[in-house]
Amino acid sequence: MLFLPLFQLNIKKNIPNTITLGNLLCGCLAIIKVFEGDLVWASYLVGIAAVCDFFDGFAARLLKVSSPIGKDLDSLADMVTFGVVPGVIMYRLIEISFGIGQAWRQGFQMFENPYAYCAFIIPLFSAVRLAKFNNDTRQAESFIGLPTPANAILLASFPVILYFGGSNSVLPFDPNYILTGPHAVSQYNDFFLNKYFLLSLCVINSLLLVAPIPLFALKFKNFKWKGNEIRFVFLIWSVLLLAMLQFTGIPLIILSYILFSLVNNLLKKSKSNPDTNH
Repeated sequence: MLFLPLFQLNIKKNIPNTITLGNLLCGCLAIIKVFEGDLVWASYLVGIAAVCDFFDGFAARLLKVSSPIGKDLDSLADMVTFGVVPGVIMYRLIEISFGIGQAWRQGFQMFENPYAYCAFIIPLFSAVRLAKFNNDTRQAESFIGLPTPANAILLASFPVILYFGGSNSVLPFDPNYILTGPHAVSQYNDFFLNKYFLLSLCVINSLLLVAPIPLFALKFKNFKWKGNEIRFVFLIWSVLLLAMLQFTGIPLIILSYILFSLVNNLLKKSKSNPDTNH
């Protein structure tokens, strides 16, 4: 009986870490799915991992078991799921945008398309972003720079937008499902499979990861309106976008997140520096 409280304490302490490991597992499985050519399920796994990433922190705060190890474990899991995975997804999309449709069936060929390697600046900048986060005390309640989960969700939304933009009659595990059948005439292909757009996005998003731009965090200490106004408005707006546009609304949600943060920064600045002339 004396060991029962200690046993219960260990379970309680490791609940958030277990959820974090679920995030990491999703990242590993997503990489396998990209290797198999199934970008849609890779994207789904990024979404599941994002849910885990939200709830591990929520559970840690709820159970009051936050620890330095949990924080480091979270960053290590994020590096795989929200750093490496969006990099390999973008690598494959850039290959497809250049018309390399059979590369994965023929086997991996080094430097088949050197432009596709631009995608791996995303994991590099993600690593810098996460290292800065772990050592920056200013990011305890908010973020400075685009969070890696937001970046990964944005980039991982492209395959599902492309897939559901046309007919879903093509099997999603076909490595060329985006290029063949009804997907070849999808209204989204010209945009989301534009090689210049994809290459530019790799650079822009990588810079946003380390940009000195304060962004609000979806961390609720309580669920009262006061103090959480920006979070509630953003969540309501996000639900509306998803309801109206489905997967196509995801990029707009991430863009809205940045815009909402910029507006929030201006409002905070105006409150802290009131006009003394009035």
